[in-house]
Amino acid sequence: MPRLNIHSLSMQISRMFEQGQSFFCAIKVQDWLRERNENPDDYDILFHEKPAPPGSGLVVMQEIELRRKDGQPVEAWLQEDVNDYA
Repeated sequence: MPRLNIHSLSMQISRMFEQGQSFFCAIKVQDWLRERNENPDDYDILFHEKPAPPGSGLVVMQEIELRRKDGQPVEAWLQEDVNDYA
């Protein structure tokens, strides 16, 4: 089993939800998109609760879903990277 990276975006977002700071989560994902040379205005950002992996220290995690506003599919590597916690 891969080690969990506590600094991954999905782990940070999950902790923010846990601490009642969910208002700032979309902004954090927008910053993450900018770092990857993506325009955050091209995406809708959705969060879905799911069980946390063992050893994460969390009960639930927030899965991040990106949807392009123009109806085109989100690139697979981008969707995988946004939720990568290993």
